[in-house]
Amino acid sequence: MADCTVNYEELAEWLKLYKATENPKQKKHLQNVIALAAMPLVKKIARGLARRNTDPVEDIIQVGSVGLVKAIQLYNPKVSENFKTYATYLITGEIRHYLRDKVSMIKAPREIYELAYRVNKLMEKLKDERGNEPSEAVLAEELGTSVGKIKEVIDVERRKQTISLDQCISTGSDESLSLFDKIADDNHYNLESFQEDKILIADAIKKLDVKLQEVVVMNYFEDLSQTQIAAKLGISQMQVSRRLKKALNVLLDILSERKIK
Repeated sequence: MADCTVNYEELAEWLKLYKATENPKQKKHLQNVIALAAMPLVKKIARGLARRNTDPVEDIIQVGSVGLVKAIQLYNPKVSENFKTYATYLITGEIRHYLRDKVSMIKAPREIYELAYRVNKLMEKLKDERGNEPSEAVLAEELGTSVGKIKEVIDVERRKQTISLDQCISTGSDESLSLFDKIADDNHYNLESFQEDKILIADAIKKLDVKLQEVVVMNYFEDLSQTQIAAKLGISQMQVSRRLKKALNVLLDILSERKIK
């Protein structure tokens, strides 16, 4: 799994440049590089929400990526000083809306809904002092049913969870905003646009120097951590970090056509 750390200081500088740029083409290129740099955050959130979900993780990551781009487009540092917090809510909201829409089309058997009530009560009863929930195997044994049934119940319950649009979130200052104030219109950016941007990024990556290309592919697409990449290439983790940073900057130059030969 890729490192879930993102260089938010560097991201903040790129976001400032993004907001200040009026040229649509330059703005698009900046958006794509920022999105690539912040992908570890999307993957971390997506895997957390998909832990007990039957949807392919890759599908959820792509949906979360749409939320990330919306965050980049709508982020206002004057309103929220913390881009990570802002992006997390939009990424999470996008994924949960996707899961909610999917569950609305799936009608679970009545027995599943009845079992769900018993599962929820038992989970509360068996939570330990740290708030850890009992395993699926324990729940199945206590309720005299199969682990498969428990998984089905948990999957339905997780899909039903949505974020309230009135939920207040911290902005890093004294004021707070509701999630309703944060969420972009669904037409503002969609999965089709994201797929087009992925093609642009993929083409740009092919133009990188081989050493830069390999660390980008391993980290962002093969989900290898910087430590794993270092071991595979026989270099230090610091060298991997420097190559990744340089690669993102060169990608921006390539997309901006400043260094294309």
